[in-house]
Amino acid sequence: MNPLVLVRRLLLALPTLFGVALVVFVLMRVVPGDPIAMMIPPGATENDIAVLRALYGLDRSIGAQFLIWLREVGGGNFGTSITYRQNVLSLIADRLPATLELGSVAMLIACAIGGLAGVVSAARHGRWLSALIDSMAAIVQSIPDFLWGLIFILLFGVLLPWLPISGRLDPLLSQAAGTGFILLRNLLDGRFDIVGSILIHMLAPALALALPVAAMLSRVLKASMQEALASDYVMLARLKGLGSWRVLLSEALPNAVTPTLSLSAVQFAFLLGGTVLIERLFSYPGLGSLAISAVIGRDLPLIQAVVLTFAVLFITINLLVDGLVVLLNPRLRSAH
Repeated sequence: MNPLVLVRRLLLALPTLFGVALVVFVLMRVVPGDPIAMMIPPGATENDIAVLRALYGLDRSIGAQFLIWLREVGGGNFGTSITYRQNVLSLIADRLPATLELGSVAMLIACAIGGLAGVVSAARHGRWLSALIDSMAAIVQSIPDFLWGLIFILLFGVLLPWLPISGRLDPLLSQAAGTGFILLRNLLDGRFDIVGSILIHMLAPALALALPVAAMLSRVLKASMQEALASDYVMLARLKGLGSWRVLLSEALPNAVTPTLSLSAVQFAFLLGGTVLIERLFSYPGLGSLAISAVIGRDLPLIQAVVLTFAVLFITINLLVDGLVVLLNPRLRSAH
């Protein structure tokens, strides 16, 4: 991608982040509830409450609070969590790797299932197998990820207790696993016992996130491949005597991947947003679970930072995939 185009898109992202920050900041201060009331111990005096309000800047107007917060954020200070009494950035840095690993595994599962289903459905278009795949995709897509999570908890945690339904890995391995991106680190270190524990704990929540996305990718990929199969270059390949599967995989599939890839970027960003409920259901220690705890505790500094983090992730993912689409499409590359 042209560096000037990238810089322009980055500059356009700044008003988006500002708008997100402003909306969240104002909404969290006008909704009913007092975050200080969640902190004060029994028997606290009015003076104690006033000191806490002044400490968190809640004794000023909303406009003044927002300007102070912007100034602090510009200096890299997102404040102190009201609930955890820790630095907000440290809390997010501790939880974000778990969410990114869960989202990445879920997206890999979604691409594998959706890609296979889309290719098979396109190859068998007009036959019973294609109709079955399309019907299953419609049913799967109509069920939200959190409901899939409840289904898997009942299925694999109660009826058929095959999978763990809480935590990130076996507690006995947590000390050896370390912190941060533990799946990637232990995979590189060859600690396959830890990797296996992480993946088995991650399987149910990752499937819950992946299935609706896989259904959507399957339908989009099938439509793109049908359009590609009707094109002149595919007909020419068939006239040359190439087999149907070779035409499908070497001619149609590469040209159908680009629109599916663009959709995958958007879906991955929304998938990360879906981790908020899934992580809570499976007691998974990620950013989504942290967000729920922050909302329950009216932890204003933490809520603002978490929402901004998700916004930055959304923008970053879309920028990366835009660049990847340009690299994969020669016509777009020459246009840039």
